Amino acid sequence: MTTALASQTAEPRTPQPPPVVHAAALLWMSAVAAGAFETVLAVGRELYEGTSGVLDLLPGAGLRVAVFAAAVFLALRMRAGQNWARLTLAVGLGVFGTLSLVVGPIQWLLQGGSIAEAAAGADMVTWLFTISRVLHVTAVLGAVTLMFQPRANAWFRSE
Repeated sequence: MTTALASQTAEPRTPQPPPVVHAAALLWMSAVAAGAFETVLAVGRELYEGTSGVLDLLPGAGLRVAVFAAAVFLALRMRAGQNWARLTLAVGLGVFGTLSLVVGPIQWLLQGGSIAEAAAGADMVTWLFTISRVLHVTAVLGAVTLMFQPRANAWFRSE
């Protein structure tokens, strides 16, 4: 098949992404919002308890803000049809980001931590953080799943 014939038979990309890609972008934004909320809770707790000063918390908070900004940028580029952004999100935040969110709790459980005891001793901030973290991880896993659904794959290939 010649290039001219192939370009005539290929379906042009629609200007709007399919619903699964749009939903994936919204889930990435939700993950960013949850991460920002978790950061506010953690920084607030550290400052309230006096375990860290503002200057001690700036590097970590700055890194999180940079990751959040990158995630928003990548989600918007992915929604616009940039496959490189989809792949970067999947590997960078879908794999490594998720690992960074779950490795601590998994290690704690493997060392004999008890969910029942933790729940019994949890204060309001701990509950809010836990709920936000569960929503955060769920949003990331949902976004990655949606980004690779058949309609999404077809749309990214149609460029």
